Amino acid sequence: MSRSLGLDLDALDRDGAIQETLEALPGLDRRSFLALVAAGTAGAAGAAATTPALAEAKAFTGRDLDVLRFDLVMEYLQAGMYTEAERLGALSATTLAWSREVGAHERAHVKAIRGILGRQAVPSPAFDYGEVTQDERRFTATAVAFEDLTAALLKWQAVRVRSPGLVAALLSLHTVEARHAAWIRHTLGLPPATAAFDEPQPQSKMAALIRRTNFIVPAPRTSRRGRPRFTG
Repeated sequence: MSRSLGLDLDALDRDGAIQETLEALPGLDRRSFLALVAAGTAGAAGAAATTPALAEAKAFTGRDLDVLRFDLVMEYLQAGMYTEAERLGALSATTLAWSREVGAHERAHVKAIRGILGRQAVPSPAFDYGEVTQDERRFTATAVAFEDLTAALLKWQAVRVRSPGLVAALLSLHTVEARHAAWIRHTLGLPPATAAFDEPQPQSKMAALIRRTNFIVPAPRTSRRGRPRFTG
């Protein structure tokens, strides 16, 4: 994906620690993921769901919760990247135009998934996008990679969850993410679709992409100090 833009995503790697939220995610097995996000009990659904499909997802298995929490972290990351690019305003007018629209959708996805999970939602990790949100080539390559892989991931997840409402919700997200990918590709002069059929891609592949970017960093630590001393 990114090679067609003349950039290998490995070039985005920067030295630094990976935030604890994703340290245990290489295989995305249930035990390691639940330990990571401090899972609660299965079966809760939020009344604040923002789409009819999400509103129907009322009874979740442990795997359903794993999928939702993973997708929430993924949406946090993407929403944050688009939001920061918009705030900095360093990209071209064309890129900022589509990134504003896509970013608004990603923020809506965050709100919807948090509404479903309620108290069981994982908090957002800390992110450091480095120069990516100010560099045209790196930003567009990263956006293409994430949007393509997200669309493929949602297909992989949809056949692995039990709740019919959650299946419908994942498919509703899939169609939007696929349109994002095609729109961005077309804008960049890339083929919107490169094959007659798309293959689903597992969560482990998305986790590997996230790790390679090193966007997730340790949360800043604050320490309490005594009251400031005054003289005079």
